[in-house]
Amino acid sequence: MSELLVELLSEEIPARMQDRARRDFERLVLDGLKEADLAHGVSRAFATPRRIALVVEGLPERQPDRTEERKGPRVGAPDRAVEGFLKAAGLASLDECERRQQGKVEFWFAVRSVPGRPARDVLAEIVADAVGRLAWPKSMRWGDAPMRYVRPLRGVLAVFAGKPLPGGIEVGGTEARLDFTDCTQGHRFMAPDAFPATGFADYEAKLRAAFVLVDAEERMQRIRDGAPEGVRLSTRLLAENAGLTEWPVPGVGGFDPAFLELPPEVLVTSMESHQRYFPVEDEAGGLAPRFLFVANIEAPDGNAAIRAGNERVLRARLADARFFWEQDRLRPLEDRLPMLDKVVFHAKLGSVGDKVRRLERLAARLAPHVPGADAGRCRQAVRLAKADLVTGMVGEFPELQGVMGRYYALGEGLDAEVADAVAAHYRPQGPGDEAPRAPVSITAALADKFDTLAGFFSIDERPTGSRDPFALRRAALGIVRIVLENGLRLPLRSAIAAALQGYGADEGGAALFAFFEDRLKAHLRERGARHDLVSAVFALGDEDDLTRLMARVAFLERFVDEEDGANLLAACKRAGSILAIEEKKDSTSYGADADPSAFAVEAERALHEALAEAGAAASRAVEAEDFAAATRALATLRAPVDRFFDEVTVNAGDAALRANRLRLLAGIRAATAGVADFSRIEG
Repeated sequence: MSELLVELLSEEIPARMQDRARRDFERLVLDGLKEADLAHGVSRAFATPRRIALVVEGLPERQPDRTEERKGPRVGAPDRAVEGFLKAAGLASLDECERRQQGKVEFWFAVRSVPGRPARDVLAEIVADAVGRLAWPKSMRWGDAPMRYVRPLRGVLAVFAGKPLPGGIEVGGTEARLDFTDCTQGHRFMAPDAFPATGFADYEAKLRAAFVLVDAEERMQRIRDGAPEGVRLSTRLLAENAGLTEWPVPGVGGFDPAFLELPPEVLVTSMESHQRYFPVEDEAGGLAPRFLFVANIEAPDGNAAIRAGNERVLRARLADARFFWEQDRLRPLEDRLPMLDKVVFHAKLGSVGDKVRRLERLAARLAPHVPGADAGRCRQAVRLAKADLVTGMVGEFPELQGVMGRYYALGEGLDAEVADAVAAHYRPQGPGDEAPRAPVSITAALADKFDTLAGFFSIDERPTGSRDPFALRRAALGIVRIVLENGLRLPLRSAIAAALQGYGADEGGAALFAFFEDRLKAHLRERGARHDLVSAVFALGDEDDLTRLMARVAFLERFVDEEDGANLLAACKRAGSILAIEEKKDSTSYGADADPSAFAVEAERALHEALAEAGAAASRAVEAEDFAAATRALATLRAPVDRFFDEVTVNAGDAALRANRLRLLAGIRAATAGVADFSRIEG
């Protein structure tokens, strides 16, 4: 058994693309091995800024021999059919074929043994095909080459059993082909010379000596080991720095403590998002005037010049931030509102100023449904929520929209609830972000998301497949989370209608309501809950209170998991199936108005009485939102329903008796309909 080692050496690959690329390349090669019937052992894939590498162990020296069969015409078939079969199979006569009986007919079969090819030749084809099929979020051409790759490809190391594979990658243009070699290069600056590698152990050791750590996890650990106490080592930033360096060299820089007067979010954003630095905390948990940077080189001066350069860059950025901070606070947020009329929200939906005016009206409509929310404060919060978009700070640091608005509002002496809502109205922005909890913040966040959804649905800009350019799924899921996590009693249809009215739209409500149903199902799937129960409750048509709906679903889930509930569910499905068939046959819909005087057996009378009692009790319980009592009432139907199906033939010969019994089945459907549409429940 032998080892395959492949390395794709290129110009710098963006850090965000490396991990996916290494996994995709490994998958493409392993799929090729499977298709070629080449068994293998362990495989590992690696990525650095300049290379994608893959090692596959335990490969055979050649493919196994295989037998190919081709079924031909039946024995005794016309000559033309036989001749066509022989020509297609590459045979001279039927003497080279086998006769096999299949059922009562005998057929000709062409059987030939195909010897396995040398693995080296097959691997060369697999690697070349994988490189050509490797997809990137963005790719490019270089020179006259028609081939596309993320950055110019400079070399392909492809070694099997210690020797280069034959062939290479067809690039085209003036660089017709990159031949497979056993050579790679070390660090671009500290060890740029080429050297050979006979296998992965040799390759990894020589790269390490040439200042390249091929394993991203090892590069991240090197950064951790070089970090001083108090550094915020976020996983995302660690991975990004590991993707920017082949030989990470951590270093600590400092900045003027006077900059600590800026909001900490400004400092952190300047360091993390803009410079890829790690902030450092002091003993009290606040920010210290230091940061951790990661260089990609060990300079002779101990990286002193690199440290000074990083400090100079951060100092300039923080000086800009301080200028914006000082200038922005000279002008109240209220005075900035006219500028929002010049900021486009969407070409078909007007300006951000238009959106703010809609939010004021919508917040006033939503506030009564949020306990503790003062309508005046809610209107003020959404009026100022977008004002920081036209500040210098947010223009320089767009990530801080909302955050800076809160600081400016507090600096003006505005109510803390209002200021907090300015920052919180964007939340939650993802599954890891907390939903707002304060009443004014809740109202502002709901208004912003409802308005966005209503606007884009009104112009038929809706998510399709994986395409969701305006993050409408996130907005809808944010509303679902806000409502459920705060236990709000918000009538969803009314809120949707109010949001659509802001755009003068009368249509789109049904589609948007269905969209919320889908998002709620997605939310439940992530939590491992049963989304079919949501459909069963939504199908009633009168339930748009998500908190009450979830209470129904919770009790319904417990009910159908119990023996009485499971048996009643089966009976309801049976009744529904019979009704559907017979109603279609009779071209009519049977109501739940069975005539007691027409009952022929006691089981009919018992079911009719049970349905009347259980249906009424369930209806009263649902009205009182006592869903436990509603499901208990339905549970009493199990015995009479079971008895009915055991003792009664629904499709009786007498037409009047049959119709009355079908109306009894409709009574089962009606009695359970107040709780859920049982036909939509799986199981």
